[in-house]
Order: sequence, then C-alpha cells, then structure tokens
Amino acid sequence: MHFPWRRPARVLVAVAASAFLAVGAAVAQPAKPAAAGTSASAGAASAADAAAIKKALEQKFPGAEVRGVTKTPYFGLFEVQFDDRIVYTDAKAKYLVVGAMYDTDTKINLTEDRQRKLNRVDVAKLPTDLALKKVKGTGERTLYVFSDADCPFCAKLEQELKNVDNVTVYTFLYPIDSLHPDAARKSRIIWCAEDRQRAWDDYYATGALPNNKGDCENPVAKLQELGAKYKVNATPTLVFADGSVVPGALPAQRLEAELASGEAEAKKLAAAKK
Repeated sequence: MHFPWRRPARVLVAVAASAFLAVGAAVAQPAKPAAAGTSASAGAASAADAAAIKKALEQKFPGAEVRGVTKTPYFGLFEVQFDDRIVYTDAKAKYLVVGAMYDTDTKINLTEDRQRKLNRVDVAKLPTDLALKKVKGTGERTLYVFSDADCPFCAKLEQELKNVDNVTVYTFLYPIDSLHPDAARKSRIIWCAEDRQRAWDDYYATGALPNNKGDCENPVAKLQELGAKYKVNATPTLVFADGSVVPGALPAQRLEAELASGEAEAKKLAAAKK
C-alpha cells in the first residue's frame, strides 16, 4: 500500500506514544463479530471522563482530532478515536497504547473490528457516476475501490479481481500526487477515453494509454477531495457493501470473504432501519 505524508499530529503520536503489540494468531479471514462480553467497548465513558481525556490529548497533541472516547473492558483503558486510528489511554491520558488488541479466545483483532465499524462509509452517498464501472457475472455484489494509476499494489488488486465473479466494481480514480506525480495526468487520459473501463483494463494489461490529451471534463480533482474527506490515505482502498473500509490489495480468497461479510452486514443494517 502507498501512504501519503501524514499530518504532524499523527507523526507526534507515532514518535511520542509507547508502542504496544498484543501477540495473537494471524487471521486470514475478516474479523467476525465478537461474542457477548468480548466487544471492543464496554460502553461510553462518563461525560466528565471523556471530556477530560479529550482535552488532555488535544493539549498534548495540538492539531489532533479526538473524535470519541469510550471505556473498554480491559486493563481500565479508554478507547480513543484519534485522527483516523484507534489508540488506548489511561484515565489521566498519561500513556498511549498504539497497536492492535486481540481476543486470544476468539482470535479476533478487536481493534480492527471496532475501527471498521466506526469508520464505515455511507455507500449511498458515494458518487458512482464519477467512477469507472465494471460488471462481472451477475454483478449482484458491490465493491468500491479508490485506486492510483501508478500504484503497483493497485495493479496487484486488478490481477486478484480477475478471480472474483458476480460483482460490480466501482473504481474511483484517486492519484496520490506526493507519491506519483504523473498519476493524475494518466487518470485524466483514461477518463477521457471513449470506453473508460476498457481503457483502465488495457492500461493495466499493456501499460498503454488512450490517444487523447486528457483535457475533457473529468472528476479527478473532485475524487481527490472525496478521498481526503473519507481519510483515504492508502491505495488501493476498498469499500464493501456495508461501508466497511479495508486498505490493501487483498488476495481473491480474502476478497470473497470480505464481499460475503459486507453484503450480509449491509442487509442487517438495512433491516434494522425499517
């Protein structure tokens, strides 16, 4: 995956915080919901606790965005939505724990599971009219991808997608200028092609671009703003039917599992709204 430069507050966290790694078994499949009593949070912290922790962290890390504070069931720690990640702290915000929390019984990465729920994207608001669209088989499942034309991991994802069927893939052209200064130009040229999806496929197959100047009306700048809004800081970044966000070029088997999980969760969320 490719990552653009992070904001100073995030760098300070990485440097100043005490790193913590809970060793757990590697999980090749997407995280399953935790069993009763093992959820990643035990309920919202009291208003006073949350306000105090939020204030303390914002003073120690100026410019950081503390989006939520929740009491956890382990070690007396508080979960903090710190910028675009989850970290853990004590009641006085003296120490930070940066890393994944695992449940050794269920082998579930609790931090990842919790973060996916907190960072869900409202897929109904994604501007699919500004995306490349590819329907494979029945197209009954849905996948949204933020992709950079010059990202080697995006090329790897395209190869893996060849082994996934019955899915509609919406690709948002998302060049990361700081890493690939020519990707935006290539994205505009691909968008200006008569058959955009075919131009995208041909580019990854042969490296050849369509014969145009890329000067038609295009959404590339808008899509860069969209990705920034959703804190997309890696390519490829995948969004599944339930809005869960997973960065990285997942292998086909993992894609199948994530698609199934996302579709099932999306149905549950829709039923809950009725």
